Amino acid sequence: MVAAGSGTRLAAGRPKAFVEVDGHTILERSLRPILLSSTPWQIVVVVPAELVDEAAALVPSRAAGFVSVVAGATTRQGSVAAGLAAVEPGVETVLVHDSARCFTPTAQFELVAETVERLGHGVVPGLPVSDTIKRVDAGGSVTATVDRSELVAMQTPQGFPRRALDEAYAAATEEHTDDAALFALAGHEVTVVPGASEAFKITTPWDLARAEMLAGDGRPRATPLRTGVGIDVHGFDAEQPLRLGTLDWPGEAGLAGHSDGDAVAHALVDALLSAAGLGDIGSRFGTADPRYAGASGEVFLTATRAILDEAGARIVNAAVQVVGNRPRLAARRSAMEEALSILLGAPVSVSATTTDGLGFTGRGEGVTVIATALVEVAAA
Repeated sequence: MVAAGSGTRLAAGRPKAFVEVDGHTILERSLRPILLSSTPWQIVVVVPAELVDEAAALVPSRAAGFVSVVAGATTRQGSVAAGLAAVEPGVETVLVHDSARCFTPTAQFELVAETVERLGHGVVPGLPVSDTIKRVDAGGSVTATVDRSELVAMQTPQGFPRRALDEAYAAATEEHTDDAALFALAGHEVTVVPGASEAFKITTPWDLARAEMLAGDGRPRATPLRTGVGIDVHGFDAEQPLRLGTLDWPGEAGLAGHSDGDAVAHALVDALLSAAGLGDIGSRFGTADPRYAGASGEVFLTATRAILDEAGARIVNAAVQVVGNRPRLAARRSAMEEALSILLGAPVSVSATTTDGLGFTGRGEGVTVIATALVEVAAA
């Protein structure tokens, strides 16, 4: 059982296998279906070296004689190799399982093992691909539609004859995304058997929320809503074109800045990151990074949406208020709202006001933008 990953995409603050789902760690839940089987197993758990003792303490006392815990490596393939080295000499069939698939049913382990022993080669569980799949080029243009009847999404455990798997690992010269690929590259046959929908992999915070529902009473848990505020101020620079709210404003003085000075986009980025608890524009897109010199507001907003998506946070809506004498927003407010809403995949409202001649904005020296955002985050 491979449990040595860092779980970066889960963003839970510690290695994935040690994150709790409804009061029990993912590692503990991964062991349960194997221990419920009537088939005798030797279980080798591979974890980060510094967590070997903690992992051993999670093994049920009644199963201590069947489970050993070993330190993994910096790569998944290295961790599997470490686990294989701890398998008892008399074992002839090996299953490699990802602990992040902690709801894999007992029957799936038994089916894979029985099929390996019956066929004498590699066996992997898989599910038919239900989405339409497109092949695209480097620029993102669609070049073809892939026949999904030929595609299968792989799961674990993946099973193999012990000797052939050892030889395949000894001969491996490059990293592979799963053991079946390594095994097949060594010239061995691999057969697919039906997988199970509940054997999904916990990778993102949304996956963890789904796991909580499955582990608990099945009722949806409250999804927290969080608000964020962002403020950005830019002075006018008559030598620059004006970009505001991702729109061009011909004939208007531009805004000074490291990027294109789009104060609306920048305030929105800060509001969104703040709401999701993911930092701010300075920590994510600092001025020291040359990639963002002259970058447009679309670049920052698109990247921010991707950051929130990766963290399992969904944008509910956002609002922007532009404070300044110019440009006049009224005629283009709808166009700005539409452009921003498309980029963020959520409604964005825009308003404008002045300060009646007072202060920086009242003197016509620049603009201030205040943004608020509402974000739905995965339940803890």
